[in-house]
Amino acid sequence: MGSLLAILIVPLLARAAFFSFSSLLNSTAEELQASGTPLNSQTMPLLTPAKNIDPHPAIGGADITVVDGSALLADGSVLGNLVETSGVSNSGQISVYTVREGDTLSEIAEMYNVSVSTIAGANRIERRVIHPGQELIILPITGVQHVVAKGDTLASIAKKYKGDLEDIASYNELATDAALTVGETIIVPNGVIEAPPAPRSSGSTAAVRSAGGPPVAQGYYGWPVDGGVVTQGIHGYNGIDIGARTGTSIFAAAAGTVIVARSGGYNGGYGSYVVVKHDNGTQTLYAHASAVLVSVGEQVSKGQPIAKVGSTGRSTGNHLHFEVRGAANPFRR
Repeated sequence: MGSLLAILIVPLLARAAFFSFSSLLNSTAEELQASGTPLNSQTMPLLTPAKNIDPHPAIGGADITVVDGSALLADGSVLGNLVETSGVSNSGQISVYTVREGDTLSEIAEMYNVSVSTIAGANRIERRVIHPGQELIILPITGVQHVVAKGDTLASIAKKYKGDLEDIASYNELATDAALTVGETIIVPNGVIEAPPAPRSSGSTAAVRSAGGPPVAQGYYGWPVDGGVVTQGIHGYNGIDIGARTGTSIFAAAAGTVIVARSGGYNGGYGSYVVVKHDNGTQTLYAHASAVLVSVGEQVSKGQPIAKVGSTGRSTGNHLHFEVRGAANPFRR
């Protein structure tokens, strides 16, 4: 009988001791001190894991990568309430951000590492007022970082890097004739650094990636205009200009989903424009349109009319400004 009682009692005592020890481990240091329990290696509470669904809740996104110490490339991803990102890193992808309660324009600009003026100009925002539910187009900036030297002006910097004076002033929130301080940093949107002479070709034409450049999607993109001729080679963000009469049809270069369809307004210089996201992770942009024929969310097929040629935004004549983001522009020259 005594042996039977021992068998029954010992496990119960062990279990009680275990739960007592477990309760100590799950107690906070303050609770243990209040109960008079001394803190030692056996009673010290364990560290608990973060309970936030986001393990890095304080991290923003869309860092600008500095290439070769001077060229800037905006990252295509961001942590936040995104409607659209392609997921292609460092490809200059355009994003759409939905404003949340409590957001400010400056906080959103900081999150994406662009200026307030960049967002305001691309979204026709007046007096920097935004409201919850509003969708903002975030145009990543690619360009050059310049450290001001003695005698520099915005005009001389624009000339040096083949940038636009007004765009430089707007991005850096300066007047076009502002006095610059030696040592300060100026960002030149879409600025160009003269590249060294290209090495002689080995004669091979099989490569699908330009030297040091983005991948080329051979045969993926169709000619985006009904007729037209290339009037300017690569400039801006991997874009070309195709001259054509006003009203000429603009076609989707490949099948995809419309993520931007803006009619009227300056829109960062693009005027009326369309952006299509493609299944290969790239985006194509069609700017300066006289008319937009599609809407956001619409599925389009390759060769489908999506807009009409015009001269809206920053434009000096009728043409299509056509960009490819995430791959080489197949019509570059």
